[in-house]
Formats: sequence, structure tokens, C-alpha cells
Amino acid sequence: MLLAILAVIVGLALLVWSADRFVDGAAATAKHLGMPTLLIGMVIIGFGTSAPEMVVSALASLQGNPGLALGNGYGSNITNIALILGVTALLCPIAVHSQILRKELPVLAAVTLLAGYQLIDGQISRMDAIVLLLVFALAMGWSIWLGMKQRGDSLGDDFEHEMQEELMPMKKALMWLFIGLLLLVASSRLLVWGAVDIASALGVSDLIIGLTVVAIGTSLPELASSIAAVRKNEHDLALGNVIGSNMFNTLAVVGIAGAIQPMAVESSVLYRDWVVMAALTFSLFILGYGIRKAGHINRLEGGVLVLAYAGYTGYLIYTVVETALG
Repeated sequence: MLLAILAVIVGLALLVWSADRFVDGAAATAKHLGMPTLLIGMVIIGFGTSAPEMVVSALASLQGNPGLALGNGYGSNITNIALILGVTALLCPIAVHSQILRKELPVLAAVTLLAGYQLIDGQISRMDAIVLLLVFALAMGWSIWLGMKQRGDSLGDDFEHEMQEELMPMKKALMWLFIGLLLLVASSRLLVWGAVDIASALGVSDLIIGLTVVAIGTSLPELASSIAAVRKNEHDLALGNVIGSNMFNTLAVVGIAGAIQPMAVESSVLYRDWVVMAALTFSLFILGYGIRKAGHINRLEGGVLVLAYAGYTGYLIYTVVETALG
């Protein structure tokens, strides 16, 4: 099991590093090819920061571990809102100015309800997966149209500032795009092997490992980018990272995994994990949209989000220990 733990640690570290290089290379390549900055931010960077979840979940399904894939998708959503936005808000309160983000928050809420509906029958069939991927394509198309229509939005300004700071030469961009993608796949395979081996050794389901260790690890790119964004006063970018990532996770990550291998779903996923994910999503909707005032997440609300994550994770650990002892 020591080798498996080492594989998870090395796999996570390499996964985060390679995802970062992949995003930088893809974004710079798109910029050199003339793609609008706002679309680079919403599509290329959104895809790139969710690449770890997508690759890990696809490999887990291919290797016959759909529970790890589902746990990674939903667990990353919970981690993104409760831990990442919570920690970011504790460091610096997050103000929401972008009209694009306010329009995307209801879409994320609707997508979360769709995910819950699909879990009612205790499975994610291949048809469910196809529906998720079709909705993902529609949501991406709508986001692109909205981004092109909403000129001068504060989110676009944030992306423009980021791209001007970090644009690299075309040759270097293509090099990192290729190396990042190659290492992303290799590190994901290492991580999946280690996670499954640990789950088997401890006698716990790969779902629990996916909800905790793997979810936290694959969400590290969002944590790094959100903290960096608020330090530069790019608040919309911090929230946009999480909204975009959660949309990718719910629709594309789970959709790809289900299309590869339909999965039976434990009832606890609906009544425990989805409920927590939905509650956090709707709290984000309220905080981000704002009631009687501009949307924001202050330090107190950030602290509540972190405590909610600690409580959820603590409960998962408790159920594992209870099962082992009982």
C-alpha cells in the first residue's frame, strides 16, 4: 500500500503541474491564432482547468472503476465551492461584477437539478450520459454566444489582463501544449492506479476515494488560479473558474465517464453527495447573484463554506470508520 500512496502523491503533483502547463500552452496558442480573449478564458482555460477531472474519470471508467469517476466529478464540485471559494474568500472577500457570471449561475443550478433527476433510478445509463454531453454542448454554445455579445464585460477585462501578462511565443506554447497533455494522461493513470489500490487495501469504495483524495487533488488547479486571481483583484475570474469547472464536471466529466461505461449509483450518492452539492450550488447562486445588493462572498461566508466542507468530509470519514468497525 506504501507504493500506492506514493503513486497518488506523485500522480497528483504531476497532474497539477501538467494541467497548468497544458492550460498555458493551449491559451497562448489560441491567442496567437487570433481567438478572442474572452472565449479563450471561457472555453480553453475552462476546459484546461477541468482536464484533470476529465482524464482521471475517463481512465477510471475505462478500467472498470466508475465509482471513482463519479466521486471525482461530484467531489470536485463540492471541493470547488466549499473549500476553494471558501479559502479564497477568507484571504480576500470576492465581489461579483460580471453580468455573464450572473447569467451562468442559474444555468449551473439547472444543470445540478438535472444531475439529481438522473440519479433517482440508481444508475447513469449511456442515454443519461449522452443527454449530459448534449446539454454540455448547448451550454458551451450559449456561453460562447453570450461572451461574444457581452462586449466590455468585467470578466473579459480580467482575462485580457491575464493574457497580456503571460503570453508566450508560439513555439514554446505548442511545446507545453504537447508535453502538458502527455503528462496529464500519464499522471492520471498513476493516480487512478494508486487510488484504486488504496481503496482495496482499506476496504472502502472507490467512490469515497474519488469524493475525497482524488477530488481535492484534481481541484488544486482551480485553487491556485482562484487565489492568484483575487490577489490581482480579478474577482470575477476567481468565481468564473469555479462556475466553469463545476459545469464541466457535472456535464462533461460525468457524461464522458457514463458514455464509456454506464454505472450503477449507490443511493448515498443522491441522498448525501448530491444534496450537499446542490445545497452549495444554490448557496453560491444566492451569494453570487446578490439579494438587495451586489453579489459578494465575504470572509464570514467564506468561513461558513470551509466549515461546511470540513463537516462533509468528517462525515465521510465517520461512515468509513463505522463500516470498517461494524
